[in-house]
Amino acid sequence: MLDNTLKTQLKAYLERIVQPVTLSASLDDGDKSREMRGLLEDIAALSGGRVTLETASAAAAGVHVPSFTVGRTAAAGSAGIRFAGIPLGHEFTSLVLALLQTGGHPPKVAPELIEQIRALPGEYRFQTYISLSCQNCPDVVQALNLMAVLNPRVTHEMIDGALFQDEVERLSIMAVPTVLLNGETFGQGRMSLEEIVAKLDSGAGARAADRLNAKEPFDVLVVGGGPAGAAAAIYAARKGIRTGVAAERFGGQVLDTLGIENFISVKETEGPKLAAALEEHVRSYEVDIMNLQRATKLVPGTDGAPAEVELASGARLKAKTVILATGARWRDMNVPGEQEYRTKGVTYCPHCDGPLFKGKRVAVIGGGNSGVEAAIDLAGIVAHVTLLEFAPELKADAVLQRKLHSLPNVTVIVQAQTTEVTGDGQKVSGLRYTDRASGEAKRIELEGIFVQIGLLPNTDWLRGTVELSRFGEIIVDAKGQTSVPGVYGAGDCTTVPYKQIVIAMGQGSTAALAAFDHLIRTSAPA
Repeated sequence: MLDNTLKTQLKAYLERIVQPVTLSASLDDGDKSREMRGLLEDIAALSGGRVTLETASAAAAGVHVPSFTVGRTAAAGSAGIRFAGIPLGHEFTSLVLALLQTGGHPPKVAPELIEQIRALPGEYRFQTYISLSCQNCPDVVQALNLMAVLNPRVTHEMIDGALFQDEVERLSIMAVPTVLLNGETFGQGRMSLEEIVAKLDSGAGARAADRLNAKEPFDVLVVGGGPAGAAAAIYAARKGIRTGVAAERFGGQVLDTLGIENFISVKETEGPKLAAALEEHVRSYEVDIMNLQRATKLVPGTDGAPAEVELASGARLKAKTVILATGARWRDMNVPGEQEYRTKGVTYCPHCDGPLFKGKRVAVIGGGNSGVEAAIDLAGIVAHVTLLEFAPELKADAVLQRKLHSLPNVTVIVQAQTTEVTGDGQKVSGLRYTDRASGEAKRIELEGIFVQIGLLPNTDWLRGTVELSRFGEIIVDAKGQTSVPGVYGAGDCTTVPYKQIVIAMGQGSTAALAAFDHLIRTSAPA
């Protein structure tokens, strides 16, 4: 089931298990059950006796087949982790971590968060519907698996939506990851362990706000944890000054990026891997990282007083200089029905959600590189793709256009202005658009809509404080200086052209050096 290279790597990991682990599988005679059996047999054989495999041909009522549990005893009911599907692809790491953590290997989690998880009251039965091509799903699966290891009142089951397609359709799940808690929808999309725990622990926000309010002023406060924010934090910390990072989610937009092949010196990587490396690098310095913090207001400093950044929690952080690196988000179509059917057929990630539309009809909105790449990827999964572009011609690179036009199940419509998303109240059934050449209103029947029309800067909270362009970007000079002294901008939220990871990192570094220069010219660092 596993190739020799993967077996060698897995064997080395399994040597870290210090407590016996039991895999209990529920299988039938199907092909997927045979694949799962092969995988589990490989794991047991490589474990040196640390992992035991038990199989059963008859599953208990309500148990997915094929599936298996990971537990510390032979009794399947005592295991808090279940995989319904074969956890390869992006989820192979989730399987390895489940084995290690169940086997007593300590997780890389702050001690206070571990205690918070163990202290959660009540019973929590989580189920996460995923696709094996989803780069956002593993974070959620791994977080909930760890909670199941740490707290016996928590169970978690990963369910491969492509394998259990009938179930996905019955539950109207049209975006991954989708998390159910005790049978009810708990959340959709990427969630970190901290985010999940915060949703369960109602008092966590107030306690966190109190801790933030008590912090001394920073020399440099970076708002945003993407590539620009990470680079700014590292360059500031290396100057030996008091540095903080307030981020809604560390990694930012990079977390939603699948393949990265233009990050200089790294031939290819994936967004979540790069985001993890960024955070690890930042944490190697004395940087105060404050995650899950959304900035809502900037109060510039006056008469020598520090600036203040107000957070959604009500907390206020003070700083002598501020670097704004809040990045950007997917642009909405802003048409009737879009928000109503978001995650019910309207989606923004073809890599994550594409497998849920296998054999169905979908549309891609946008004819740039992202839109054409999405259409090409989806054409190999779905029954038919219709790509709609507002302009008279596609804007994607010529090589992508040639590939697109060679596909038999793709229709391209240019000069198409999407006007409405339609549905039956539960899920998408089609869209309406206007032919801009003729003015004629038309309708397409389909089951999914993938929106790929660019990005919007996350700067709404700054209006009236720093000068913004007509596109909402923070206007900066060559050093990243904004219209407010001591406040700098970096990355995709600014007017710097070409929104690229390497450019954002360079701009974050520049802003940090400029902030340090400002500090040494106006006051001695704290």
